[in-house]
Amino acid sequence: MKLDWWETAVFYQIYVRSFMDSDGDGVGDINGITSRVQYLKDLGVDAMILSPIFKSPMYDFGFDVTDYYNIHHEYGTTEDLEILVKKAEELNMKVILDFVPNHTSNDSDWFVKSSQKDEYYSDWYIWEDGHLDVNGLRRPPNNWLSFFGKSAWTYVPSRDQFYLHQFGDSEPDLNYRNPVLVEEIKTLMKYWLEKGVAGLRLSSVNYLVEADKDLYGGHYPDELTTGKRGVESENYNYLEHIYTKDQDENYDMVSQFREAFDSITIRDNVTRVLMTEACTSIKKAVKYYGEGVHSGAHIPLNFALTKDLGKESDARDIKYAVDRWLTYKPLKKQANWVTGTQDKSRVASRFRPELVDSFNMLLLLLPGIAITYMGEELGMVNGFVPWSETRDPLACGTDDPVNFIEVTRDPIRTPFQWTNGKNAGFSDADKTWLPVAEGYEHNNVANEKAAARSHYQVYRSLTGLRARPAFRLGRYESVALNKDIFAFKRWYNDDAYVVVMNVGKVYQVVNLTAFDLIFGQLEVEVSSVLSSRTYGDTVQANYLDLAADEALVVRMQV
Repeated sequence: MKLDWWETAVFYQIYVRSFMDSDGDGVGDINGITSRVQYLKDLGVDAMILSPIFKSPMYDFGFDVTDYYNIHHEYGTTEDLEILVKKAEELNMKVILDFVPNHTSNDSDWFVKSSQKDEYYSDWYIWEDGHLDVNGLRRPPNNWLSFFGKSAWTYVPSRDQFYLHQFGDSEPDLNYRNPVLVEEIKTLMKYWLEKGVAGLRLSSVNYLVEADKDLYGGHYPDELTTGKRGVESENYNYLEHIYTKDQDENYDMVSQFREAFDSITIRDNVTRVLMTEACTSIKKAVKYYGEGVHSGAHIPLNFALTKDLGKESDARDIKYAVDRWLTYKPLKKQANWVTGTQDKSRVASRFRPELVDSFNMLLLLLPGIAITYMGEELGMVNGFVPWSETRDPLACGTDDPVNFIEVTRDPIRTPFQWTNGKNAGFSDADKTWLPVAEGYEHNNVANEKAAARSHYQVYRSLTGLRARPAFRLGRYESVALNKDIFAFKRWYNDDAYVVVMNVGKVYQVVNLTAFDLIFGQLEVEVSSVLSSRTYGDTVQANYLDLAADEALVVRMQV
């Protein structure tokens, strides 16, 4: 079976500000990434995904774009990006950009002109009249709330109207019911794809289109309250967001975007990959694959391993989360797996450091596409960022120097750990944009590359293993042998493997003959850092003892 380049790829998500600083300003940049491309190649990465790099005032660190046609100066230039793409191509790797289609910055020329009722740009955003309350005070059009908290509407005197912002008030929502705006977004996408970028990751696609107010007498209706106890009225979770997210028109919009991607692909027969990010229910998420004659995303991101699992999860929960996605996704479409993002607590902190190798085995050996967030291959932990150094607008918006810790994303975005030297080898600056996480002295690339056993070495072994037909093309079967032991079998013809992990904290003895045609002696291919086994050791299928947190990949001897 001939698979396209992306269908078995390992994608590596880079938070650009924190990966590598090339010019000593304490902020990561494109040239820094270029200087480390060989590291990614050696790791077994096929494509890198860069967090938003377009021109921005950086209130929300690039998710607030002022100019989609230019690169933010802290990160470099368009020429720098072209050099990175060329360097990646030389190593048979590709570059994907994170693209934010839902909103721009309020500093954008588009928005400035729209707020002045410029004839061309006037309807590029969601504008609505407010109303005066009984005390003569100006009030927003309705009760819609921002994801960041408080009203989703902000008043602009020059228009005497409110604009909608489902995220920060500096991030006005674009109007996807305007066909002129839609065509401009498609043009932008094609522009970067023609620059040599191999695809785009579209953030928050389930927020693109709001309810059609013409269906409600020309006014956007209020959303209903959730009735959740203890949730304040300005908290996003206070409302059921039935009019502002997950509208059916979002799927049509993604289908239109896919047509734009395919129009570039057809020129040279190299697939430009459309990835969609939508934090929503599983039934709604898998609809982004497309339905019927309408193509959707190549990769609708699957957050089962981040959203559905936590510290208290056991082997049964893992089986349920994995098999659920494989059940709901369209039969002929590729699955994908994500263990971390720039918004989600790291595996070593979300679960525990001892389970890092187990989750990398899941990520890299389950059927489909693997997407690693930078540092997960090293087992990096969340950093500690005090209130005085907090930069995340979601945290700053709480105005709470104590409870901000519950929402801040800064601990996941701390600088990448290259060495045990100054700033963990990330930057020569006296001060980096976020402080380096504790423990970098031993938890870094140089140290883990030199070690005989490390998370890095395990990860590299796994990316090598996944090139075999059993993992690229093979069948899949899973079982929770008990509440602590999750195992899955991958096989192709006579070549069969079992991945088995003890996610509990006690010693276990298990019988892998629960799988058909697994018997006799098995040979260890990969073992977790804490395992006493190494490559080439043999174990018995019907009596396998596993230490707490031990994980193995074993192969049937033929």
